Amino acid sequence: MDLLALIKHRRSIRKYERTQIPLADLEKIVEAGLYAPNAGGRQSPYIVGIHDAELAARIGRMNVATFERKNLAGRFVSREQPSIIDDPGIRNAFYDAPSVCAIFAADGFIHGIPDAYCCAENMVLMASALGLASCIVARGRETFASPEGQALASGWGVPEGYSGCCFVLLGYCRGEYPHEKPRRPGRSVIIE
Repeated sequence: MDLLALIKHRRSIRKYERTQIPLADLEKIVEAGLYAPNAGGRQSPYIVGIHDAELAARIGRMNVATFERKNLAGRFVSREQPSIIDDPGIRNAFYDAPSVCAIFAADGFIHGIPDAYCCAENMVLMASALGLASCIVARGRETFASPEGQALASGWGVPEGYSGCCFVLLGYCRGEYPHEKPRRPGRSVIIE
C-alpha cells in the first residue's frame, strides 16, 4: 500500500480485541515514533511502550478520571467507534487496548507538544502498516499529574522536567473496520 493509501485507510479505533500485539510490532511502532520530525533536531520526546493490558487499563482509568465534559468542543465523535465523548459510561479512556504508548514532552520547550504529536502520528501510521488498530488520546499531562501518575513516570525513567502529552493505543480492531469518512470541502487551497 502506498503512503497516501495508508493514510486514507487508517482510522481511530476505540473497540479492541483482548489479544495482545506482538512485542516486535510494539518495538517497530516505538522506533517509528523516534524517527518523527522534531523541532531543531532535538529528539526530545520520551516514549514509554506499555505491553501489559492490565497496566494499560489502569492508566486508561486514570485518564478518564481527568476528563471534563465542560471542555468539549463537540458533542459527537462516532457511531461506529464511540468515544468517552459519545458514551459517558466508558470508564477506560484507552478502550481496553492491550498495548499503549505514553509520549512525554519536555516542559518549557515551545515545540515539545507538537513534537510529541508528530511521534504519535508516525506511530499510528506504522501500526496501520503492520495491520494493527490504533488511536491517539490526549490528557497525558492530567493523567500523570497525580501522585500515582508521577510515581509511574518516575519508575519508567521519564526524565525530570517532562510531562505526559498523549497516548497511542494499539491492538486489533474488534468488529468491522470503519469505512473512510468523506472529507469536508473548503479546507485547503493551493496558491501558485
